[in-house]
Amino acid sequence: MKTFTSLLIIIFLGFTGHAEVASSEKESLVDFYYSTNGANWSKKWDLTQPVATWYGVTVENDHVTAINLGNNNLTGKLESSLQNLIYLKKLVLWKNNIEGNLITEIGNLKSLEFINLGFNKFTGVIPNSIGNINSLKSLELYMNQFSGELPSTLAKLNNLEVLSLFNNLLEGAIPDAIYNLKNIKVLQLNSNLLSGNLDSEIGKLTSLENLSLFDNKLNGAIPSSIEKLKNLKEMNLSYNNFEGSVSYTISKMDVLQLTMVNQYGIASNMKVNIERNSALATEE
Repeated sequence: MKTFTSLLIIIFLGFTGHAEVASSEKESLVDFYYSTNGANWSKKWDLTQPVATWYGVTVENDHVTAINLGNNNLTGKLESSLQNLIYLKKLVLWKNNIEGNLITEIGNLKSLEFINLGFNKFTGVIPNSIGNINSLKSLELYMNQFSGELPSTLAKLNNLEVLSLFNNLLEGAIPDAIYNLKNIKVLQLNSNLLSGNLDSEIGKLTSLENLSLFDNKLNGAIPSSIEKLKNLKEMNLSYNNFEGSVSYTISKMDVLQLTMVNQYGIASNMKVNIERNSALATEE
């Protein structure tokens, strides 16, 4: 009897060791596989095997919690069925050839903490629904062809620490939403088509460690409130159309020494106000 009981336990553990995820989650992954030409991936999935064995897929408590398929020769588009992966915390698809729009249904994945879709061929606008993902800590959409304005719904991402959108076709002014991201540490909006002024509210982002806005069309004065960013380790505001003068304190913070470009395409360094080290001091 003991032998029979032990055999049953072994059989049971064998089944539970590869317990399948919910059918809706598996179907979503299969859709994703075919829509991104899984047959041509560098590392493919064997769809006859349990989901937990599929390359780059993490399963916890019988739910898919992560997809990490960076640099895996994915092509094609994302499908709306991806929204069924409601337990997904991490979506990493960087350095592939995925094209088309970022699905609006991405906002239904409210457990997401990390999104990295950098180095792909995405086009269209960044959907407003991105603001529904309150748990999001890192949003990396760099090196794509996203266009249009930055969504104001970014203001709802209270936990966001990394916003990396460089090398796209984003335009318009930097929305007030950006200045409400109190936990942001990395803000990389460089190499876009952004215009308008940099608001003095930038000084509210006291957690900032990396501020990169170079190679845009920003104009007006550089706000002195930047001096309040005491945690800033790297800043690059160069190759914009900023005018006026800055304090020595701000000038030495910029890695390219605040090189600006005028309407004729001529580059020159911004004037440094040598009368005071701090621009804030001139306002007191």
